[in-house]
Amino acid sequence: MLDIKKIRENPEFYRLETEKRNSGISIDEVLELDAKRRELIAETEKLKAERNVASKKIGELKKAGQNADSAVEEMRSVGDKIADLDSKIRIIDEEQIDKLLRIPNVANSATPEGKSSEENVVVRSWGEPRQMDFEALDHKALGEKLGIFDFERGAKISGSGFPVYRGLGARLERALIQWFLDSHRERFGFEEVIPPYLVNRKSMTGTGQLPKFEEDMYACDKEDDLFLVPTAEVPVTNLYADEIIPESSLPLKLCAYSACFRREAGSYGKDTRGLLRLHQFNKVEMVYFSHPEKSYEDHEDLVGFAEKLLQELGLPHRVLSLCKGDMGFAAAKCYDLEVFAPVEKKWLEVSSVSNFEDYQARRANIRSKINGKNTFVHTLNGSGLATPRVMVAICDHYQQADGSLVIPDVLKPYMGGMERIS
Repeated sequence: MLDIKKIRENPEFYRLETEKRNSGISIDEVLELDAKRRELIAETEKLKAERNVASKKIGELKKAGQNADSAVEEMRSVGDKIADLDSKIRIIDEEQIDKLLRIPNVANSATPEGKSSEENVVVRSWGEPRQMDFEALDHKALGEKLGIFDFERGAKISGSGFPVYRGLGARLERALIQWFLDSHRERFGFEEVIPPYLVNRKSMTGTGQLPKFEEDMYACDKEDDLFLVPTAEVPVTNLYADEIIPESSLPLKLCAYSACFRREAGSYGKDTRGLLRLHQFNKVEMVYFSHPEKSYEDHEDLVGFAEKLLQELGLPHRVLSLCKGDMGFAAAKCYDLEVFAPVEKKWLEVSSVSNFEDYQARRANIRSKINGKNTFVHTLNGSGLATPRVMVAICDHYQQADGSLVIPDVLKPYMGGMERIS
């Protein structure tokens, strides 16, 4: 959430930056509410001063043995006015907070200008896409032929977008997850966390999913008011909500596997075949709580961790710096990592690595005592990695002319030394 004081001090900057994020939120409406709120608070403070005078007068009259009825009535009238104004302030507070929660973060100055994905900037790339010298199958056809994916039965029990991994496919999926977790814990220095898969409304609001994206979330009944996690970012970031993290602990590095649940309400017209776009998928998430002065160094480290995994899997990929118009709601700067799938003939996003600066920390009230002052930390996160499109890329790059699928070297120990799936 943005600081209303900063918006008040520099409204034109925030108008311009909000427009660049395609938010549709009016900064002027927020400022009008803020002005009305401060006006009512000033009026309330004036009445409270009058009430104090009246209270003092009542005491003096009673002490002098005089009738204080008119003064009591005057104080009661002032109290009623204060209660009415307090009620109006509460209503404005709720409306103002709701609008503030819907304003996207301000992009970092290093974020490219642009309105759509076409203006994202390729920072670097690695590897050469495989040239197929046989008629390759797409991942859906290959997986069904090998018996490792079962999309038909997944759709039967849950609907489209809920795949079933079977046999060696289930083992390969689990191998990816285990290798991702082991790499983060043993080589990259993360503490592993197993978080809940259901979170409350406050947690979803703290990381920016609510209120703006509620239609994309899977919600439980109203009595519980719980949501299935769209990513482990939500529970892991909120572990430290309303807490003060010791400065000596920064950066605090946590990783977690979770299943992720998203309605993908805006996916109409997009390619939803096989594993390309799902309502339930697996992902290992990296979360950083960073010192505000060092968060952009940490951001580059996070990108490097995700890149390392792709390189060791032997998957050609590129790193994109997202422009302001294409960047996620809460991010100040974001890199996407995309693998190339030669059978699909397209780039597929497998990780999005974001620095939110203090945007999430303000919403979730996550601070650290820095130079003797409670200061909002910077939060960062990134996929390390999401498995579905990594699996697509593995199917594309490792399938053989005889219809078998070679196991990437780094995963063979997790597959009992198996060389290929036939």
